[in-house]
Amino acid sequence: MNDESSSSSSNDFNPCPICLGHFKQEAFLDRCFHKFCYSCILNWAKYVSTQSSQQNSTLKCPLCKRHNLSIVYGYDGDSFQQHYINQDSPKSNFFSKVHKFRLQSYYREPGAIYEKFNVLQYWKYRRYLLPNKWLQTWLRREVQALTQEEDVDIIVHHILGVIESFVRLSEREHPKSTTEQKREEFKALIADAARPFLIGRTEHFVNEVELFLSSGLNIEAYDEVYLESLCSVTSGVKSEVAEEGSHEQTLNVPYLHFFYEDSDTD
Repeated sequence: MNDESSSSSSNDFNPCPICLGHFKQEAFLDRCFHKFCYSCILNWAKYVSTQSSQQNSTLKCPLCKRHNLSIVYGYDGDSFQQHYINQDSPKSNFFSKVHKFRLQSYYREPGAIYEKFNVLQYWKYRRYLLPNKWLQTWLRREVQALTQEEDVDIIVHHILGVIESFVRLSEREHPKSTTEQKREEFKALIADAARPFLIGRTEHFVNEVELFLSSGLNIEAYDEVYLESLCSVTSGVKSEVAEEGSHEQTLNVPYLHFFYEDSDTD
């Protein structure tokens, strides 16, 4: 009786080995049968693929190092689905050249672009109370670029809801807080909303949100200014961007799947 109770208790607290949280859509590797969240092991497979110079048809289990041919998921007792390693496209057609450009931007400090926009005036004159009709579309693109997932509506609506709540509360309250206090409050709220999804890239993402809002530009104009700033500090890069296709520069575009900044890539 005690053994059964102990076993049940152990299983209740057995987390996904990758995210260390409760399992979300359980999945197994087809040879070693180690269990993970489907999204976790799928992203791990994509990440490992980017670290290799050649495309492998197997995936080494992150726990036991055994090679597996596929990820089994979506089983309901009668049927299941399989994702075969590197036989499915790692990204669908939604991942455009602009997504690649924006993903690349998260590997560089904003630096020079801060000189293009007066961020402090944005907060001093309470311009954060003004609506931004491009924000939702911009957020969707940024989160898609960082997660390399097409369906990010839940994440976007969550972050957008936090921003809208901050604005509503700021409209009603007497401006007792200093400019810097409001700025830090805003950034902390966005960070808390985004961190479960973006992990190690959260701080950079928050800075990008602030830059986009303080710019007052639409998405296309913002991209042009951003690239101009990027090119001004990057040797050997030609400033030839006017259309989406021009975002594909000679710069290497890295791909993110796990965002722990000090993670072991072995």
